[in-house]
Amino acid sequence: MSNPTPPPGYGPQDPQQPGQYGQPGQYGQPGQYGQQPGYGGQPGYGQQPGYGQQPGQYGQQPGYPQQPGQYGQQPGQYGQPGQYGQQPGFGPYGQPGFGGGIPGNLAAWPNRVGAWFVDALIIGVPSGIGSAIAGNTNNSALAIIGLIFYLAGIGLAIWNILIRQGGSGQTVGKQVLGLKLVGADTGQPIGVGKTFLRQLTHILDGAACYIGYLWPLWDEKRQTFADKINNTYVIKL
Repeated sequence: MSNPTPPPGYGPQDPQQPGQYGQPGQYGQPGQYGQQPGYGGQPGYGQQPGYGQQPGQYGQQPGYPQQPGQYGQQPGQYGQPGQYGQQPGFGPYGQPGFGGGIPGNLAAWPNRVGAWFVDALIIGVPSGIGSAIAGNTNNSALAIIGLIFYLAGIGLAIWNILIRQGGSGQTVGKQVLGLKLVGADTGQPIGVGKTFLRQLTHILDGAACYIGYLWPLWDEKRQTFADKINNTYVIKL
């Protein structure tokens, strides 16, 4: 009985066929793992689009954590708009709203008095000088100088109390003492118009022996009558 003839590449009679030891197709030569197209001419291991190289593989496909919506990048995660600490109504003072509660950093009454004193000096000194000069001289030149000082005091009052405070929440005195006037519903400066109305309602604070100015001493919200009427707080920064 004759021996069966082995297929090409497997018998010793075909030492030059691909797949033999030492010939092409061996380890490290074309055709082996990682270098030649694999067995039988098919794409071999290592050259076929593999792990880490083919689109859709780990590390390169749009996904973890590069795809929108992943942890730390999706809108609505912690630290992004709409999260705890930044949501309207729960933000720090100066952000919209106080969450419907009373601010925890309401200005103490002595600080408010100190701010008022600084503002009174800024406005009162030039006005007082102007009144003194204009009321104690018959010299027309000096009377004009006195009028200029007096008008300067009025101009400072308008700028400091209405314009500056309405836009930033702070007069010069409030800035020195670290205070700020804000709306209770917004936590923001109240504007020139409402600041003017608040100044007018200070008339009620001065009625009945200035009881309205003393009201913050025992009031839970530390508000004067003008603050209550205009729904405002004075807070400590």
